[in-house]
Amino acid sequence: MRLRLPEERPATPPAGFKLAHPVISHDGTRAGFAGVSLGGALPYGFVDEARCVYGRRHRSPALRCDCGFYCLHTFDQALALACASEYRRAVLLEVTVLGAYIRFERGMRYERQRVRVARVGACACGRVPCAFADAGWGRTGWRVLTAVCAECAARRGRTAFASWTAVSFAEFVRRGGGPLRIVAGGEPQETDGEKEAVTGVRSVPELAAEASLMQARLDWLQRQLARFTGGGKVS
Repeated sequence: MRLRLPEERPATPPAGFKLAHPVISHDGTRAGFAGVSLGGALPYGFVDEARCVYGRRHRSPALRCDCGFYCLHTFDQALALACASEYRRAVLLEVTVLGAYIRFERGMRYERQRVRVARVGACACGRVPCAFADAGWGRTGWRVLTAVCAECAARRGRTAFASWTAVSFAEFVRRGGGPLRIVAGGEPQETDGEKEAVTGVRSVPELAAEASLMQARLDWLQRQLARFTGGGKVS
């Protein structure tokens, strides 16, 4: 006789936490995330369905395969994983688990997901970030991004075959099709009463961050112009 665990029928979809790298397509029109382990070769959107990384034609998560989305049960588990050196620049996602799933001791493997919140660490200089910039590596067809502040974004040059230097958080959400709430490093956790950010609706902090990013770019361009024309002191 084969024993099986009871089938779960939760009143609301389960939630989970995971690490991922923000990515943008090579033409800059789509945004999403790439996993930090097995599924990193298949970037996914804010709402997406898992596909078998081995190319097998079965529905994920298959019992005899290790395909499917993965997540951990608690925020602390994901935060502990982010201490590893190879995951320091990853973002911490809060996801809603949709469709079929298999529960394990520390997490779940599942069919579909909705990314609700992306928690982003501080810029490499220590300031609060307001945009994503090219991290210097990627996957075929996708550039991996890293969080930067307005000043660091303005100092970055355009990368090869890319016409942009940085993408603001609000623009990243728009290109990903939203809704998605991005929490910059150091901000408090979302309370139950707070609403998610929706594409096209920008808060005052988001608008202020975009204004700071534009001002930093303008200051950088003015310094470069002064350097080339000799028309003033360059700081």
